[in-house]
Amino acid sequence: MIVSLMDNYGSALDASFHALADPTRRAVIQRLHRGSASVSELAEPFTMALPSFVKHISVLERSRLISSHKRGRIRICSLERDNLVAAERWFDELRAQWASRYNNLDTLLTKLTGDDNGA
Repeated sequence: MIVSLMDNYGSALDASFHALADPTRRAVIQRLHRGSASVSELAEPFTMALPSFVKHISVLERSRLISSHKRGRIRICSLERDNLVAAERWFDELRAQWASRYNNLDTLLTKLTGDDNGA
């Protein structure tokens, strides 16, 4: 069942989870939820060299979770909210499956114990 869910989303989901597997990249995504920012603004809280940080930006861009454009000499990054939707849908489908399983288990336990409404 889970394999079929993964097949529905394919490589886009793989790329998103790969990008979100790193705490630096998750922090960048969280920051971009507040609005667009330059690469240097995004890099500011981290204690790594800018070229290392730019590699994180590249991973996020390849996964299509963010986009960037140049404004003069400054690269501005923006969150691509629609591309987070695939991961959100995947989690929603898993949540629905587990809720259904728990409901089925509750029904079965009620039948086995003969307990209606906790009485």
